[in-house]
Amino acid sequence: MTLTAEQAQAVGEALGLPEEAVAGLQVVPYKGSLPTEVPTDPLIYRFYELVNVYGTTFKELIHEEFGDGIMSAIDFKMDLEREADPAGDRVRIVMSGKFLPYKSY
Repeated sequence: MTLTAEQAQAVGEALGLPEEAVAGLQVVPYKGSLPTEVPTDPLIYRFYELVNVYGTTFKELIHEEFGDGIMSAIDFKMDLEREADPAGDRVRIVMSGKFLPYKSY
């Protein structure tokens, strides 16, 4: 979220930030923080791979269950936990996004 000049100045004063940081608080944030189109970080690449392999399946299952629409990435919750497994611990990620049906105008 971008702060107004007045808000940024107040935060800067409260936290003792330099003017460069206060100016940064007024810049519209970049939505998408990956430095390359295809991620090079091994863990992030696995998410990219997951969407490439299973994305169309996710889409079809969501449309089958809810109808034509999308899962919100804004009204979104996520839970991450360790799942013990004799073959090596697993990562369990549960994502919950609000369903947003497509609208006709």
